[in-house]
Amino acid sequence: MFEGKNREIMQRDLEVIWHPCTQMKDHETLPIIPIASAKGVYLYDFEGNRYLDAISSWWVNLFGHSNPTINAALISQVEQLEHVLLAGFTHAPAVELAHQLVALTPKGLEKVFYADNGSSAVEVALKMSYHYHYNQGKKKSLFLSLSNSYHGETIGALSVGDVGLYKETYAPLLIANEQVPVPKDQTPKAAHDALELLETRLKEKGDKIAALILEPLIQGAGGMHMYHSDYLKGARELTSKYDVHLIADEIMTGFGRTGMMFGCNHAKISPDFMTLSKGLTGGYLPLSVVMTTNTIYNAFYCDYHEYKAFLHSHSYTGNPLACSVALATLGIFESQNIIETNQSKQQHLSKLLQKFKSLPNVKTVRQQGMVAAVELTGYTPKERVGLQIYRYGLTHGVLLRPLGNVIYFMPPYIITESQMGEMIQVAYDAIKAV
Repeated sequence: MFEGKNREIMQRDLEVIWHPCTQMKDHETLPIIPIASAKGVYLYDFEGNRYLDAISSWWVNLFGHSNPTINAALISQVEQLEHVLLAGFTHAPAVELAHQLVALTPKGLEKVFYADNGSSAVEVALKMSYHYHYNQGKKKSLFLSLSNSYHGETIGALSVGDVGLYKETYAPLLIANEQVPVPKDQTPKAAHDALELLETRLKEKGDKIAALILEPLIQGAGGMHMYHSDYLKGARELTSKYDVHLIADEIMTGFGRTGMMFGCNHAKISPDFMTLSKGLTGGYLPLSVVMTTNTIYNAFYCDYHEYKAFLHSHSYTGNPLACSVALATLGIFESQNIIETNQSKQQHLSKLLQKFKSLPNVKTVRQQGMVAAVELTGYTPKERVGLQIYRYGLTHGVLLRPLGNVIYFMPPYIITESQMGEMIQVAYDAIKAV
């Protein structure tokens, strides 16, 4: 157990803070880790212990903690403008970021709507899709999503997810949604089998469905389940055929995680909506965007008395500080050729993963770009094997936060080969120990 400053801050925390996605009773025996500072891939507590951030602090930190380039952009911006409303006003960082995102995302996504976080972006996309059809005189209030999916925890976002732990309690509050099967694995055959089922559903209910929402290639909170890009291509063709929008939730997969800038790039498709957040600001500040088309934008463009305007706003929409660090993050991608330089890191990670295949309690090992997952077998939920591995990781200086029986790796892009080795070795030893 902690001593000194670590212990003091942990105790003060437990007096007043209710932590997210946490059973607080666990912390009667499980320490909360007070972080004093961070640099590169490491977090440091008040007693000088360090923890390799193998999950990029919930998938957001792309270029390391306290990155000098992003720091400089934030300091410069805070001395000029910290915030102004984005209703009837604008500012240079928001304008420049929007232009860069239009140039960077798939062709046809020409308008940017700012929000605050990933769940909010999903809410915006759902409302915008429904409202577009409404403005066209169509009553389409049903949404379609993939089994095992996760899109956030606000009411609309929760509605289109399929992680029972998150969803079942709040079922009476949720909007109309149905699931279709996600491809069972990363093979083309699995993708085509799932597409047949998708078309059957669209034939049956396409006149009622506003949009299909999916996480391209990787289902994050769904245990890092991965599937083939053929499904994305087929889903785009089918949704267009049946007048259903396609929402690509790239909140986790965007900005290089899949090995390309966006998951959609692997299939060379352009959705009707793309939601972006997490890595957008390099892990510095909350910001999200919804990218959409001029066709959708124009359906809301009218005289005020026609009541077709889109109704959604946040106080901190397009915050200048967040936009500035997002611009700095995109600048690093360009100046350091990140997508290409990550190729060698992906290959090295793939080599390191091979050792897990020899362990008897490992079911599968999978990888897509800079995301990897090791799924265990033979454990019941009551055994909480993920919690055991989390504890082991902390005591050996690596932050691992398993999703049930799935241990995953999503480190910052600045991680070195030796640091990857450290991360993998601790996880390997933890799996052997349980």
